[in-house]
Amino acid sequence: MRVYLPAILSELQRESPVLLAPRIAHGVTPALRELWPDEDDEGWEYAAQAGAADGSLILLAGAPGAPPLRVVVAADVPEGCVQALDDPPVPSAVELVCGVDLSQMVSVHVDEPAAADDVAAAAAGDEAALDRLEERDLLWYDVTEIPQIPVP
Repeated sequence: MRVYLPAILSELQRESPVLLAPRIAHGVTPALRELWPDEDDEGWEYAAQAGAADGSLILLAGAPGAPPLRVVVAADVPEGCVQALDDPPVPSAVELVCGVDLSQMVSVHVDEPAAADDVAAAAAGDEAALDRLEERDLLWYDVTEIPQIPVP
């Protein structure tokens, strides 16, 4: 199953990155499909990725030394590693109960360095900065490019 995991860049900058579980992830859930019944798979995946980007801001708020960039990791995990939440905060939210290593990561999506000020402000609760971030797309990186992701 494809999931989108909120992350911070420092989690990926280790020699052998592993995203530990349990953690909230995002995916194309029945609730997401029900919310937007006329959308297609690509649209649902984009919505799940956007939910993970918002989750990355929450992680950044608790990690003041981390580079201020939203990070989303797309990963393919066994279905048994994903559990439904009783009361999900957003329709795409699920609980990931298994760690994710580099071999399961498909791609990494990161803000461009120019977004760093807005990311830091949004992580601190600035609604205007959050609105500006909604206009920005995350940049796509292959997992082999993780060491080359530019940091502000």
